[in-house]
Amino acid sequence: MALAYGPETRHHRLPAALRAPFEARTWREFGYLLIGLPLSVFYFALSIAMVSLGAGLVVTFLGIPVLAAALAMCRGFGMVERARARGLLGVEIADPSPVRSRSAGGLMGWVGGVLKSGESWRHFLYAVLHMPWAVFAFSVAVVFWTYGWGLLTYPLWRWVFPVYAGVDGLQLYGDGTHDFYLDSPVEIAVTSLFGLFFVLVTPWVVRALAAVDRLLVTGLLSPSRLATRVSELESDRGVVVDTAAADLRRIERDLHDGAQARLVALAMDLGLAKEKMTEDPQAAARMVDEAHGEVKTALQELRDLARGIHPAVLTDRGLDAALSAVASRCTVPVEVDVDLPTRPAPAIEGIAYFTVSELLQNVSKHSRASRATVDVWRVEDRLMLQVTDNGRGGADISAGSGLAGLTERLDAVDGILAVHSPAGGPTTITAELPWRG
Repeated sequence: MALAYGPETRHHRLPAALRAPFEARTWREFGYLLIGLPLSVFYFALSIAMVSLGAGLVVTFLGIPVLAAALAMCRGFGMVERARARGLLGVEIADPSPVRSRSAGGLMGWVGGVLKSGESWRHFLYAVLHMPWAVFAFSVAVVFWTYGWGLLTYPLWRWVFPVYAGVDGLQLYGDGTHDFYLDSPVEIAVTSLFGLFFVLVTPWVVRALAAVDRLLVTGLLSPSRLATRVSELESDRGVVVDTAAADLRRIERDLHDGAQARLVALAMDLGLAKEKMTEDPQAAARMVDEAHGEVKTALQELRDLARGIHPAVLTDRGLDAALSAVASRCTVPVEVDVDLPTRPAPAIEGIAYFTVSELLQNVSKHSRASRATVDVWRVEDRLMLQVTDNGRGGADISAGSGLAGLTERLDAVDGILAVHSPAGGPTTITAELPWRG
């Protein structure tokens, strides 16, 4: 059977070497290198001038503010370069953290923050180092580009040379002052072949040059690893605080609406029973019997609440026994396999327990599964948890379900949650936690 291919399909069947000269990526990167030269010269000239002026005036009161202004200007140049890299190179680079004023506050606090910021000095270093590289990259890219297309299209524009009468009356192109001319069909064909070679090679040269620019931009204009890590820790701390506050509110609500309400009712019933003890002993006995049942219910609620805070079986016997107890309360049969050489730290053990508990609750409520498995093992310095069920699938973290909150909790301790749940199932959820002995 014959297959019909549209223009787009035929285009993708072309070899990469033939597609590269016409791809949008090649033209964007070439444009990036072209624009980079005038911008880098501008950055270099202003940065060197301002920093030199500030360094020269450092013996006076004006030197420090001028130097801070120069670094702030370099940060502005970095903002332009990050936007240019995003638009033409497709590089997503986060903006550096804003300058934090020192304890002095006001203008002098801002000056101190700029001067002590390593990111500010890396922006200045970029302005200095990028200029010589931009000159080189511009020269190489333009030479390859112009020579390639110029030689390839030589038969189309050679008519611009004047025609003169050469040896034996031949009509030659040129100015008549040189001994070498490209006038025969063979020479023209060879010239075009050379041009084709350069045209095919140029995109890869341009991409190699652009790759160096990517390294410069990401290495010098992106937030430092320390700043990024501090930001992540601050975010994780906020998640931990919010989670702890939510847990305290849940415990307070459970106590207020559950055991506390039952104990209040129990106290009232016992008071009534005490009053009826002499008047109607049988009614008092019935009320005491009912109060006894309420006491059992309140005790069970308190046990459940204590188990939700931290189960005693987890402390006494570890994950294997604790997860087996959780699995026994699940509405579907669950097979538990815990293969750990030693017990992890209590905090990690607790997170692992509540992670599996919440995942098994999801299996009971939403999966419509007939069976599930829980596997726990250690890989080097990571604790691995995996919950699998044969239910209907469709679990999605982005849907804003409990999985999203679970992901945030794991992320707060450098953990990872991976969900594989195609429509129709099965669902496999893998959690990864740091191992801390």
